[in-house]
Amino acid sequence: MRTWMTRGLALGALHAVAHVAVAAVRVHSPETLTLPRTVALAVLVLTAAAWAFLDRSRTDWLPAAVVAGLVAGLLGVAGQALLVDATSFSTLGVALTGGAAFTALLVLVPATIGRLLGRRRVTEP
Repeated sequence: MRTWMTRGLALGALHAVAHVAVAAVRVHSPETLTLPRTVALAVLVLTAAAWAFLDRSRTDWLPAAVVAGLVAGLLGVAGQALLVDATSFSTLGVALTGGAAFTALLVLVPATIGRLLGRRRVTEP
């Protein structure tokens, strides 16, 4: 499997898990929603940046970001529908367009920064 596909699937699944977890918090304890959203966002962004930093220039992150967005949208809606609040699959269209685009940006921007910093990293012999 191509490296960008692996990264896209993994980051998409990570984002979907975070989406379902935040949805569960929203249903059961909406007054404490700020911290879980912040943590979920930070985990996704830092994971993409760290992975790209360690990977340097060996992966094309644009298709990985697109795959991550689509996977996160699909799995997020399915997970929320099955595990949290019986969300209708009619929300799938929004998740696969706007939600997928947002997730793709949450992967692509930090991955680009991580990749640039990884290239500049001095490797010791």
